[in-house]
Amino acid sequence: MSETRVSGAARPAVLITARRTAWLVALLPILLAGAVLGMVAEGERDASPVDSMPVGFDSTAAVELQSQLPAEDGSVAIVLWTAESGELSKDQLAALGQQAQGGPLVVAEDGTAAYGVVPVQAADASENADQVEKLRDRLAAEVPDGVEVAVTGPAGIQADIAAVFDGANLRLLTVTASVVAILLIVTYRSPVLWLVPLTVVAIADRLSAIVATQVLERIDYVSWDESTVGILSVLVFGAGTNYALLLISRYRDELRTHASRNDAMARALTRTAEAVFASSSTVFLGLLTLLLSVFPNTRGLGLACAIGVLIAATFVMVVLPAALVLFGRWIFWPRVPHEGETALVEGQSFWRRVGDAVARRPVAFVAGTVVLLAVMSIGLFRIETGLSPADQFLETPEAITASQRLAESFPAGTTDPLLVVTRADPEAVTSAVEQVDGIVSAQVTTQADGIAQLDAVLESEPGSEEAAATVVAVRDALADFDDTHVAGGDAEALDERDASVRDRWVILPLILVLVLGALFVLLRSVVAPLLLVLAVLGTYVAAMGVSWWVFVGVFDFAAMDVGVPLLAFLFLVALGVDYSIFLVTRAREEAAEHGTRDGMLRALTATGGVITSAGILLAAVFAVLGVLPLVVLAQLGAIIFVGVLLDTLVVRTVLIPALGLTLGDAFWWPRKVDRRTGSDADARLASTL
Repeated sequence: MSETRVSGAARPAVLITARRTAWLVALLPILLAGAVLGMVAEGERDASPVDSMPVGFDSTAAVELQSQLPAEDGSVAIVLWTAESGELSKDQLAALGQQAQGGPLVVAEDGTAAYGVVPVQAADASENADQVEKLRDRLAAEVPDGVEVAVTGPAGIQADIAAVFDGANLRLLTVTASVVAILLIVTYRSPVLWLVPLTVVAIADRLSAIVATQVLERIDYVSWDESTVGILSVLVFGAGTNYALLLISRYRDELRTHASRNDAMARALTRTAEAVFASSSTVFLGLLTLLLSVFPNTRGLGLACAIGVLIAATFVMVVLPAALVLFGRWIFWPRVPHEGETALVEGQSFWRRVGDAVARRPVAFVAGTVVLLAVMSIGLFRIETGLSPADQFLETPEAITASQRLAESFPAGTTDPLLVVTRADPEAVTSAVEQVDGIVSAQVTTQADGIAQLDAVLESEPGSEEAAATVVAVRDALADFDDTHVAGGDAEALDERDASVRDRWVILPLILVLVLGALFVLLRSVVAPLLLVLAVLGTYVAAMGVSWWVFVGVFDFAAMDVGVPLLAFLFLVALGVDYSIFLVTRAREEAAEHGTRDGMLRALTATGGVITSAGILLAAVFAVLGVLPLVVLAQLGAIIFVGVLLDTLVVRTVLIPALGLTLGDAFWWPRKVDRRTGSDADARLASTL
């Protein structure tokens, strides 16, 4: 290789892969990343009760005003005692009164249950979980014979949610890395090769977690919770490994036509870089749109994942090619590629046979695929959103079970009353609340510094439509009171639903515009980008429709979490279009020499195996979110799993090639296919070798 003849466009690829510089390019970033991992910890922040609440909504204002009360660093637990059989005896009730820590003991009319309210002083979710655990241990040790005890209420539910994430990031990381390792071994059929990309992506993942949380720690506009780093790891492993699969597949193919592995990697990197840059840029910009969300945690998730994708793409396109060329061809053992072997694009593989079948009747395949996606999307029109507290867990925790039992003997809203926080006259506010239909009782529980908090017990079951209607009625009744706001589980759920609708109307169109703009720039075409975006939209609605039937028919979910449609759209559109980008950029390259028809078929032949492997891997990685017993993460993982497989196996394999074959050169309009000059990548690289 003559490094003195390197052109500007190909110079980075040659610098990364050259014999004299590859070891430095591979080693230096790893050493720097190791120093960061050893010296810098992940960012930390004090959790705020409004981190997951929408900015500018009534319930958020209530919680912010509530934080100015003296009891701001605590919550309350509701302790429920139930008789194992019959009614609670007088002796048992006397003992329970002592367990209630001096608070009033409320006995049910049927005599089978009693509850007490216990303050839980805690500055954050972790401390709250510790306090609730100690409370449960103490109550279990002291409970009288013949009585069962359980802890619920806001503090109990918060503690059980925190328990879901106890060790969650390590569990997610371990399962994700294991899934990636297994699929890489199956894909490469090599006992050694998989270690290189997995190591590079793993380092990028840990570096991403540190950099992202350190950045988030310094920005007041965003926040994050226990799930942010877990989802970040899933995305980094998924996207990073996808890019690695594309690069290594092209490298293996180039080794069949080049004696020098450095030359082969330079050509593979040059030809792969444009597709990976376009893909990662699309995902990066799409994730940044989450900064427009009204939820601080969603903003933090978007920024963290955008940083992760940037780091993952950089490591895969810089460190990985340099690391691979340091090893000989033996790294592919036992399937070592040799110079002179038939290139993948020239072979008669399964994917070539698929392409030939599509080429014989492309219009029929377009129509059939569109009909299939339309049928699969029918469930979209049946989707219901909004999970009640009892429906948020895959495995029902103690707090939810106790809440359900409490509702059998007391008003359903006892465990989660409405919280009315006001600077107005508390007596007048209480009177107004009590007059609302659906309110069982209302009383002032805290008052200081001109601020009062009222607890209003609803007659309706938490999470029901009746409860939501009561919240609206209470807010209407309090509309004339100054600085008066309503919070509590049902009020927050109502605001979360409205805020999620607002986010979808604002962010979803912007994601489409950004993806479409990125494709316009990449392909310098109008028709192809429009078709790719329409295809990925079809994938999204089909995945949502199929997933809804699975949720209802298999898992018996009552509804879909309100935040899932937006996140599923983002990940499916931004990541799903990657596979079409990988196919179409290769088709454009091949079309420059062989024409649009043969170019599309050759591209499908060359990329079919690697894109299918990448899609299966990405789908499996997102399915890992189901290891956590939260319905919202299970639903998100399931939708992305279905969508990515649809995009990989149906849209990219059949629909996009069929569209290209049907339209011919018009697929690239207004760009013209110049068959005389060859691909741009070939022209640039020819001057470097």
